[in-house]
Amino acid sequence: MDLVRLAYGAMASRYIDLFGSSDAVHVDDLALITKHLSVRPGQILDLGCGPGHLTEYLRLLDVDASGIDLVSEFVDHARSAFPRSRFEVGSFDRLPKPFGSVAGVLAWYSLIHLPPEDLDRVLIELRRLTAVGGALVAGFFTGDQIERFDHAVAPAYYWPVDEFSARLRRAGFREIERHQRPGIQEAGPRPLQRPHASLVAIAF
Repeated sequence: MDLVRLAYGAMASRYIDLFGSSDAVHVDDLALITKHLSVRPGQILDLGCGPGHLTEYLRLLDVDASGIDLVSEFVDHARSAFPRSRFEVGSFDRLPKPFGSVAGVLAWYSLIHLPPEDLDRVLIELRRLTAVGGALVAGFFTGDQIERFDHAVAPAYYWPVDEFSARLRRAGFREIERHQRPGIQEAGPRPLQRPHASLVAIAF
């Protein structure tokens, strides 16, 4: 993850320009996030919050949301751009939250760079800090098999949705909703939209 942190830090300004607003998030994805994370009393953790736009989106819905990210450049930007939201630098391995302390976790494309052998460990850590009945909302790239590919920033992975769901269950989450979109090719600064999946799972 040190390589991921350095890679995102080196292109933080460009990434913020492209993705640092909730306007850059698909409307269906915003609806899913709103549906499952705006109705739960308690703190919501935006894990891998990047520029902080989704943390701020949740805060504007009166959610007690906070963001955490490996990349200090993102956290510095988020604190400046969204001063009423809370952000901190932190690692997936050492999340500064006690057992069962959060009502929900947003992991929106923040798990895509984890090798398969590391994903289970991180999901177990997310389950540790999520209260029973709390929601995990995850967005990721999907494919027919677990496959590494050359993401624009750092190597990432495609995940079959059923496999991702099975790993969530082994970690202590039960899937309650899923969505998928096919990949598309578009003109413009972001020409490739890879196949997308989102899963909502409840801690049991």
